[in-house]
Amino acid sequence: MVIFGNAAGSANRVLRRGLWGLMLVLSVAIYGSHAPLLTLCKVDGMIPFSSTSVVVLVELTKLVFSLLFLLTWNREQLGVAVSWHHVAPFALSALLYAANNNLVVHMQLFMDPSTYQVLSNLKIVSTALLYSLFLRQRLSMRKWLALFLLVAAGVSYSCGGLQDPGSPSKMQLHITLVGLLLISVYCLISGLSAVYTEAILKTQALPLSLQNLFLYFFGVLLNLIGYFWSSTEGGFLEGFSSWVLVIVISQALNGLIMSVVMKHSSNITRLFVISCSILVNALLSVTLFNLQLTLLFFIAVSCIGLAVHLYYGVT
Repeated sequence: MVIFGNAAGSANRVLRRGLWGLMLVLSVAIYGSHAPLLTLCKVDGMIPFSSTSVVVLVELTKLVFSLLFLLTWNREQLGVAVSWHHVAPFALSALLYAANNNLVVHMQLFMDPSTYQVLSNLKIVSTALLYSLFLRQRLSMRKWLALFLLVAAGVSYSCGGLQDPGSPSKMQLHITLVGLLLISVYCLISGLSAVYTEAILKTQALPLSLQNLFLYFFGVLLNLIGYFWSSTEGGFLEGFSSWVLVIVISQALNGLIMSVVMKHSSNITRLFVISCSILVNALLSVTLFNLQLTLLFFIAVSCIGLAVHLYYGVT
């Protein structure tokens, strides 16, 4: 009986590790495919739909999935005592995420897209600093080096990891003083929202599906307010296509995966997932849009590989 029990326990551990690995790979694929999917949605070089509409639908989809998960796998938890002390913290979390999403849009007025892509990699540093400070997770010098390698990888890829054969290869960056201030605030809020959410998920003794229900309820509410505040003459679903539906479902799924990662692992794992998505982004860009890989892409891949080895492979 002991032998069978140990065998069953080993099988369960292998299954859990396999599911965990599959989930991370899926998240890498979703992160990496987001930009190419947006490009496929464009009409005459322009995004034909409202980005706020997509955000609302993503939050609503996550809310519905969380409710289904709660009713399917955590039905016995429905009777758990819940007070406003459990619910209220998620309002701030949703507010931080909503603020960051809107800040991304307004920042484009004070810098070109290439500058945003390069400087937004600094949120890796801000997230790691806040993770270490607020969650009291001391990172060794080796792990800090690994995280700075992720920053280097992101900067290298953003500076020209992909090149259009028909366009000049020289890259010019432009940013105003206000843009520098906004990108600093963006990186700070990005790290704060992620670390704050991780802290809530881990400190509350509630099932994750119920916590997600609280978070995405406020997410839908705040983003709906944002939609009506900035509403244009077009309809809510104007410009939508099948590709937009793929974006909504994939982003909702990735949001749920990231909640699992933050509940059972950490934001550092999330940073590595985002960095590894460069590989998927490059593969899809080369396949779909005939872009070419440059030396900077291979430098970025090398930095990511070394970062993974330093953070997880060296003892």
